[in-house]
Amino acid sequence: MTVTKMSWRPTYRSSKFRNVYGKVTNREHCFDGVPITKNVHDNHFCAVNSKFVAVVTESSGGGSFMVIPVVQAGRLDSHYPKVCGHQGNVLDIKWNPFFENVIASCSEDTSVRVWEIPEGGLRRNMNEAVLELAGYDYKILIWNLEIGEPVKMIDCHHDVILSMSFNTDGSLLATSCKDKTLRVIEPRSGRVLQQASCKNHRVNRVVFLGNMKRLLTTGVSRWNTRQIALWDQEDLSMPIAEEDIDGLSGLLFPFYDADTHMLYLAGKGDGNIRYFEITTEKPYLQYLMEFRSPAPQKGLGVMPKHGLDVSACEVFRFYKLVTLKGLIEPISMIVPRRSDTYQEDIYPMTAGTEPALSASEWLSGIDRDPVLMSLKEGYQRPNQLVFKAPVKEKKSVVVNGIDLLENVPPRTENELLRMFFRQQDELKRLKEELTTKDVRIRQLELELNNLKNVSPNNV
Repeated sequence: MTVTKMSWRPTYRSSKFRNVYGKVTNREHCFDGVPITKNVHDNHFCAVNSKFVAVVTESSGGGSFMVIPVVQAGRLDSHYPKVCGHQGNVLDIKWNPFFENVIASCSEDTSVRVWEIPEGGLRRNMNEAVLELAGYDYKILIWNLEIGEPVKMIDCHHDVILSMSFNTDGSLLATSCKDKTLRVIEPRSGRVLQQASCKNHRVNRVVFLGNMKRLLTTGVSRWNTRQIALWDQEDLSMPIAEEDIDGLSGLLFPFYDADTHMLYLAGKGDGNIRYFEITTEKPYLQYLMEFRSPAPQKGLGVMPKHGLDVSACEVFRFYKLVTLKGLIEPISMIVPRRSDTYQEDIYPMTAGTEPALSASEWLSGIDRDPVLMSLKEGYQRPNQLVFKAPVKEKKSVVVNGIDLLENVPPRTENELLRMFFRQQDELKRLKEELTTKDVRIRQLELELNNLKNVSPNNV
């Protein structure tokens, strides 16, 4: 396979997206007074859907994030309620694409928590999560949220996992890792189908490119320049194309729009956003234009397609975190058109909010493409789904203080995983109980010493 080395200097060709431009929202439609986190991790710290904007915030005594209704733009009150509960800094947040009031957060306390946000947003601080999931180093855990239990542990990485991306039908999982290896994995079995040793192009982020059977990675070249690479998902022996971007040091975040085949590149700490059009034929990556801004971005959230303004020919919308100003700034990517009618060529049928599979169907091995929807008549949910938290029933047969059911040898990998996590939870509970008892013992020892030091005349 031949690697195509490219330059991002514009070479114009016929494209309906050649003149796409970025439009910053007026200040009154921004979210102001937001205490954005100062955490230096390479994450977005922001998640958006058609109802809410969520952003990780600076806080003391644990991690927290804000959830703000999209329609409540403007300056926030200094006592605006937060989602609290983590014992460490919140590292990332992600909305459930099918239940728009459900959000997950992960933290330095090694837990992932799932929260259900009330309709209309928070009126007071939220501390109780619907679910709490455990995380472990160098492993990918797949949880079935219908039962609140892990169903698969993928253990093929030898260092910190930097990013991961599912393909369109959920049959493949691509990961980038600090061990300098790019992998394509069958997620239900954990089997590695393809892998590439990325010593020349050190991969940071990876994303599937819709149904093109291609992967896009961002990383650093051997000369320490920021770089992107295009890969064939069925042959990772070497990239199809590589393109140097610049010599800056901030991590490049890739955002891919499968409907328009446009790739957006935003560097952490940069003020600009570059965008390209991806094709199946050479030159594969076609530079289009660049949005420029003097304010550096801490992170970026992206509005789903059904939340865009189709009447304004808006094809993408970022929510930019500007830490120094405490500002969340929406940036709309617009295709300039003279007509006011619906532009079907830039709004094909797109992935909707109805799940194509249940968890049990996916686990059984079924693959299915997303359920598509049209944006022509505006967004209307086909049927209101209701998120149901799992209810666990504990069954036990206790003999001489031993739960016999808890000690039945596992027969399957899933049973082994469940037993492992139950043991981890029990160890955590016992450690907390031991710490409490140690504190009580020290208190009693101090009281005993005080009593011994009291003279008989004072008794």
